[in-house]
Amino acid sequence: MQPQFDQELEDRLTRYAAIDSQSDEDRPGAPSTEIQLDMLRLLETELKEIGAEDVVLTDYGTVLATIPGTLPGPTVGFLAHVDTAPQFNATGVKPRVIKGYNGGDISFPDDPELRLSPDTSPYLAEKQGHDLITASGTTLLGADDKAGVAIIMTAARHLLSDPERKHAPLRIAFTPDEEIGRGVAEALPKDLGADFAYTFDGGKVGEIEYETFSADAAEVTVTGVSIHPGFATGKLVNAIHLASKIIATLPQATMTPETTEGREGFIHATDMTGGASEMTIRFILRDFEREGLAAKGRLLEQVCAAVQATEPRARIACTIRPQYRNMRYWLEQDMTPVELAQQACRNIGLDPVSIPIRGGTDGSRLTEMGVPCPNLFTGMQNIHGPLEWISVQDMARATELCLELVRLAAAPD
Repeated sequence: MQPQFDQELEDRLTRYAAIDSQSDEDRPGAPSTEIQLDMLRLLETELKEIGAEDVVLTDYGTVLATIPGTLPGPTVGFLAHVDTAPQFNATGVKPRVIKGYNGGDISFPDDPELRLSPDTSPYLAEKQGHDLITASGTTLLGADDKAGVAIIMTAARHLLSDPERKHAPLRIAFTPDEEIGRGVAEALPKDLGADFAYTFDGGKVGEIEYETFSADAAEVTVTGVSIHPGFATGKLVNAIHLASKIIATLPQATMTPETTEGREGFIHATDMTGGASEMTIRFILRDFEREGLAAKGRLLEQVCAAVQATEPRARIACTIRPQYRNMRYWLEQDMTPVELAQQACRNIGLDPVSIPIRGGTDGSRLTEMGVPCPNLFTGMQNIHGPLEWISVQDMARATELCLELVRLAAAPD
């Protein structure tokens, strides 16, 4: 363990988590929300203050910086995203630190009925004696991925404060809009200038992830026939009813997030908005294989067509767009960055574990665009909700991994 990292990590995460930086897929631009710039500009300033070089906030909302190497070697990239998830309240986050967790249930000051328990969160049971960070009960915490930001910043400061430390050149990128699938701009791979990279956006200690979902997004628009309800007989076509029929016709017992696990994919309705005249349903489609993802897209289209056939006066449009693909397709052709991370993990006394991510990262897109980019642990748990938590000591292990990775890249054992 490296206790010298603990206080800095605690200070950074609690400071960063208190900054509102939620992304919004309904808004164009990069970043999608102005509040993300508060976080990005802070990181730009902090990187300059610790002595990083080539620090820039790009016109696509990414902060880039260089930590020059003290030995020749490949240029390694470290990435984390600054936005927090739109799925739950992320405004006015009040981080709090629970020192020396006693192993029992954790209550929340702003929601007395909320409980975080090792009975329902088994990983929590392993963290007795650790310092935990949570929110106050009415918001998420935002350790996804401000923990990654704090880890990379802490590692960068330690590298720059110790010119005798041997390490390869390092490029840092803090991206916006990862939570809405827009974190990797077309210019980022070239601007990053890394031979390979890592996102610090994972969960349990020791996890090195190189297989993600493949992902598409779908939008279904149902246009009915609007008329005064008092004179609607034989004329009104209620878009709400047709949208509900689409949801009800899709497989509920075998193909939703709450009924799938492991390598099973899903079709997930994320939003349904509108009224009797027009409804919009948004879906995310997920599968580990391209063929399975395509099949889910076809199924959604078939359901829309079937419902359309029941009411020809309505108009039902289904649009599917790609988001990211399983990084395994490219990494399995050259596992060097994965094997380097696994060796670095072993070198700091951890057993590396690789399981498929039931999600995606900026690394999914970066890998597809030519920069191999596995995902590494931070310790974050129960993300995207009020029970989110993280161990400071887990973050310290991830910081150790950062430092060992850039050492090993320059001087492989």
